[in-house]
Amino acid sequence: MNEINSLEISIQDCPVRGVLDRIGDQWSVLVLLTLDGGTRRFNELKRGIGDVSQHMLARTLKRLEQDGLVTRTLFPVIPPRVDYALTPLGRSLLEALRPLIAWADASHAAIRAARLVYREPPAA
Repeated sequence: MNEINSLEISIQDCPVRGVLDRIGDQWSVLVLLTLDGGTRRFNELKRGIGDVSQHMLARTLKRLEQDGLVTRTLFPVIPPRVDYALTPLGRSLLEALRPLIAWADASHAAIRAARLVYREPPAA
């Protein structure tokens, strides 16, 4: 029983899994890319990404902030102003993702074409 519990803890604490969970979600990479152009306000991010809901964007930003990838700066003005920016850690992650982003951009048409011709195999 101790080996199983130890294995479960090591999987949960795995640094690769933690990073892949973050960049593998639907919105994080798009938020990082949008912030690559500089500091943005919430609505600027929403417009830049497009089809993300307010709830999901807020949730994604909170997680990115918790991970130290994004900073949130609240200005005490009326109406309140909140700016988001990449941290050095967030910028380094984005730099590491650039080859993957370039591959996705270059391969997008081929992937779409493959999806169009794909046929589900018959059930066994």
